[in-house]
Amino acid sequence: MNFQIGLISGDGIGPEIVAEAKKVLDQVCSLYGHHFSYTSLLLGGASIDVHGVPLTEETIEKAKEQDAVLMGSIGGDAKTSPWYQLEPAKRPEAGLLGIRKALNLFANLRPAYLYKELKAACPLRDEIIGEGFDLMIMRELTGGLYFGERRTEEIDGIRRATDTLNYDENEIRRIARRAFDIAGKRRGKVTSVDKANVLDSSRLWRAVVEEVAKEYPQVELEHMLVDNCAMQLVRDPGQFDVILTENMFGDILSDEASMVTGSIGMLSSASLNETKFGLYEPSHGSAPDIAGQDKANPIATILSAAMMLRYSLDLDEEASAVEAAVQKVLEEGYRTGDIMSEGCHLVGTKEMGDRIAAAVAPVKA
Repeated sequence: MNFQIGLISGDGIGPEIVAEAKKVLDQVCSLYGHHFSYTSLLLGGASIDVHGVPLTEETIEKAKEQDAVLMGSIGGDAKTSPWYQLEPAKRPEAGLLGIRKALNLFANLRPAYLYKELKAACPLRDEIIGEGFDLMIMRELTGGLYFGERRTEEIDGIRRATDTLNYDENEIRRIARRAFDIAGKRRGKVTSVDKANVLDSSRLWRAVVEEVAKEYPQVELEHMLVDNCAMQLVRDPGQFDVILTENMFGDILSDEASMVTGSIGMLSSASLNETKFGLYEPSHGSAPDIAGQDKANPIATILSAAMMLRYSLDLDEEASAVEAAVQKVLEEGYRTGDIMSEGCHLVGTKEMGDRIAAAVAPVKA
């Protein structure tokens, strides 16, 4: 099959880790007879250096022509980079917010999975970890508090700041359907997280999610207040399958979940719209301090490419083959510096990519 893939190498370690993910995708094409046509796109600091702005209309239009976009990392050192002398609207991260909005990427998927080989890095006790955990946080990405009306004003000599949290039922319904669709491909459980004991927006959220649940009788639904969910993630993460929540709650919970795994360098993410299109990227930052030194861990980007295969290209077997290759290389004891432990073999970015690409093989049924 033929697919059009946009590549945003980005900043810092971005070009290195995207190169390794492309290496793995090329191996998938070789094994399964697919053809990927790649288009390079500029975003963030790399775009500022060329065009003076973090996102151009050209990048947006080219991105819309692709079946999916795979991205590295965006941004630099805020203390030393000239990018951060610019006004906020022209800094690298503004490009990321801009492309999410332009492509209507309303659904953010953040998996949190504990590899048994990296169990020692998990901050939780063994009796809490148990057999491990494998959960997915589905965060609404384009509504809520971050996109509501805001202002700061002075009234009678007193400064007052106002942020507005808005959701309409259509915004809630579309993200809920995404969550139930994905839960149906996993273990069949959705935990909808809100603050319905306090917030009107959460009460609407809960009501609409319950309406959507009736369309998916094979998927179990439970509701959980956000403060309880934050506690349960460190008390018993294995109870969760898909966590569905609004923008700000998802922002916080996804970072908490990433730390529970013990290694953010392993965590992929996807941002989807109402079509099959998605933007796929690692959860970690651009790590400018190690850029160009062959030290970066490419696994999160490689796993993001696997998500792209599964959710945008409907290549489930190929995605499983990539995930199995990552598992195999970890089982063989190869580690980049961020996940290195005693008795393992230290490798650089390129060697890790080479080994994972070489380990990609058809998954046995």
